[in-house]
Amino acid sequence: MAVNDTLAGTHKIIQEAQEQQGGQLVPTLNDFSQELTTLNLGPTHPATHGIFQNILQMDGERIISGVPTIGYIHRAFEKIAERRPFYQITPLTDRMNYCSSPINNMGWHMTVEKLLGVQVPKRAQYMRVIMMELARIADHLICNSILGVDTGAFTGFLYVFQEREKIYEIYEEVCGSRLTTNMGRVGGMERDFSPVAIEKLRKWLKEFPAVMKEFESMFNRNRIFMDRVVNVGPITAEKALNYGFTGPNLRAAGVDYDVRVMNPYSSYEDFEFDIPVGTNGDTYDRFLVRNEEIWQSLRIINQALDRLPEGPFHADAPHYYLPPKQAVYKNMEALIYHFKIIMGEIEAPVGEVYHSVEGGNGELGFYLISDGGRTPYRLHFRRPCFIYYQAYSEMVVGTSLSDAIVILSSMNVIAGELDA
Repeated sequence: MAVNDTLAGTHKIIQEAQEQQGGQLVPTLNDFSQELTTLNLGPTHPATHGIFQNILQMDGERIISGVPTIGYIHRAFEKIAERRPFYQITPLTDRMNYCSSPINNMGWHMTVEKLLGVQVPKRAQYMRVIMMELARIADHLICNSILGVDTGAFTGFLYVFQEREKIYEIYEEVCGSRLTTNMGRVGGMERDFSPVAIEKLRKWLKEFPAVMKEFESMFNRNRIFMDRVVNVGPITAEKALNYGFTGPNLRAAGVDYDVRVMNPYSSYEDFEFDIPVGTNGDTYDRFLVRNEEIWQSLRIINQALDRLPEGPFHADAPHYYLPPKQAVYKNMEALIYHFKIIMGEIEAPVGEVYHSVEGGNGELGFYLISDGGRTPYRLHFRRPCFIYYQAYSEMVVGTSLSDAIVILSSMNVIAGELDA
């Protein structure tokens, strides 16, 4: 009896929400026999690609309601960050959207720079753009290739993961790390691009387009793939905006909002690129938008690399940017700055700032309040996955279980952003 009461309550909530939005009513328990199935999609299902859960009520293969559950890997990043010096927070941001961690790093650094009033040299800005766009490509490759796997097509995944590995080799040459990169520093980059890094980057830029074209040829007009994704999980532009969608999922619904264009940062205004948009907001549109964004990222990287300015790769901000190790060994002033930064003894000015970047999944923002101490007074991460995941339970109502898998895959929900 308690189970039926719970189901009825869940249906009533979803039904009232859809009535307010003018949508189709969710079937209630009275429309079916009492033999409904409760299915746990997650927290350990392979299709969730992370630790989160959807409790689905099903009539046969058809989903009639869903309740999302998060919190399985909650790591309290924001509270941990409030007890750390500013430069030590970078590794925490790596672990949100770990598919494109350099974007998280750069977004955090720009937020702190806004608070400190640090002006980053043009060369460092262009270097950041190159690494952020590489990260965006890696993120989209993961999303779209795994969408292929979830529809039964494994070959495309193998093709593009070789290219993702080459991107990680570039990361490794630039900063020494691969997945959680801890890339860059407040004030610029940790080190300049080496000749080997530039050589690897140019080689990859030359070879990758042929692989990307082959990947698209396997999926874009594949009849089996299209049958699985066209008109599956659509969302209107109005609903997407109401839910707070940003990034590829919003652009697939036809809204051309991109933080890089609306609020340019790191010299994005210097580059020419287009904002791909869809029309139906369905799984197929989300796939196509991400593919096209990969091509636009390649355009940006080529422009940034060809025009890479001369000059320093970090700001002249000795209070916040670690001095070179050789200077620490020989110069007392450098040793003092090094000690104060490492021990977290540098105080930030009082202030309240918000800065956002265009992450792999949408607007990634950092809301920072400083009371003049050595650590943030309050810090909030705006994680795009956490915001748009709330729409998933509505998007799957009326679909089959197999549709629910591809909808989740096309939204690219990253568990690290749900449980920050």
